[in-house]
Amino acid sequence: MNVIEVENLYKQYRLGQVSTGSIAHDLNRWWHTVRGKENPYEKITGVNNREDSGSNDYVWALQDINFSVKQGEVLGIIGRNGAGKSTLLKILSKVTSPTKGNIKVKGRIASLLEVGTGFHPELTGRENIFLNGAILGMTKSEIRSKFDEIVAFSGVEKYIDTPVKRYSSGMYVRLAFAVAAHLEPEILIVDEVLAVGDAEFQKKCLGKMKDVSGEGRTVLFVSHNMAAISSLCNNLLIYERGRIFFNGGVSNGILKYEGLNNSNLRNSYLGNEIIKNVRIYADSPDIIYKSNISFEIKFNSKDPIRNAIFGVVIKDFSDNKIITVNNKQYNQELLHDAPIFEGTCNIEIVNSILIPGQYKLDIFLGDGMKDIDTVIDQLVFEVKDNFENQILSKSKIKNNKLFIPEIKWKLRQDSN
Repeated sequence: MNVIEVENLYKQYRLGQVSTGSIAHDLNRWWHTVRGKENPYEKITGVNNREDSGSNDYVWALQDINFSVKQGEVLGIIGRNGAGKSTLLKILSKVTSPTKGNIKVKGRIASLLEVGTGFHPELTGRENIFLNGAILGMTKSEIRSKFDEIVAFSGVEKYIDTPVKRYSSGMYVRLAFAVAAHLEPEILIVDEVLAVGDAEFQKKCLGKMKDVSGEGRTVLFVSHNMAAISSLCNNLLIYERGRIFFNGGVSNGILKYEGLNNSNLRNSYLGNEIIKNVRIYADSPDIIYKSNISFEIKFNSKDPIRNAIFGVVIKDFSDNKIITVNNKQYNQELLHDAPIFEGTCNIEIVNSILIPGQYKLDIFLGDGMKDIDTVIDQLVFEVKDNFENQILSKSKIKNNKLFIPEIKWKLRQDSN
């Protein structure tokens, strides 16, 4: 059963103004409406692009948005700043209304859109809990039955009778999330506000959202933390300039968001000063647990490189380093003192024990004294699941510990 259905949703803003900004514009828009004609100011518009310095007074924050969310689904929403994510959540939460389009929502919505949303600064934490519960339609007895659990989860018991205007931003978020999650709304909407909390509290929040979805309730989660999106969400929406760029599975969506298609053979033309091209592939149709993973790095330098040292770092989406190696570490001075201008370096990781998920590949080229060229956070690849790794996962082996695998190196000089 769908609890949220969005059809042909549009949202338009006028830059620097509220409403149309003038009586003449309001009357003109009204006159077109009563005659059954299109709003004339919807034509004088542009897309919501922060990099565009055009002269349009009107912009579309959202255009032609269509999607549905099922009961119990955890939907991740990602996109660049200004892509329209928060605007969508505000419309769903009825903070603002759409310019046109239809929205159908079944059930109560609890929203956490920004620090302190729905809190009155002069009221205490205790009073705000009862206020928020009343807004959500809870009775006083229902709120009272959840009160101790909310306070314990938030960790602000010492300050619960202090006006929230004296709370830090982190305390605000703790109490606001605890209220939203524990007052049993059918739909929980969480924007990027969890980034304000510390790592321990973020972990608690993610666990609570998993519990909420397990109880059959629905969660919409906006975040720039790909590790959190990957571990929590069932499906993913990617917004780009007010439109839906992608609607589908989490793994494929993250790879698209990182600028790569979902292919087992990845060939990235980087356009760096020296490192020009990187190819990632495996000895099997998919990159899976215990498969050999190979990286082919092509480089071209105007100046000769002596004692070329290639370093490779594989990270997860929380930027934990999983593998970090270089040819010098393996006592392989690839070309010793011989100068090189152009060549190919092949690095093969034998029997990789990377568990399923998305990983980032960083590459460093140096001469033993300094870095000559680097590739940081531009390359992404995916390790897929297989039966052997399902057994590994049950044994609770985790992928956040640094290890040094068996590596094969080869460097070919293409020209002098």
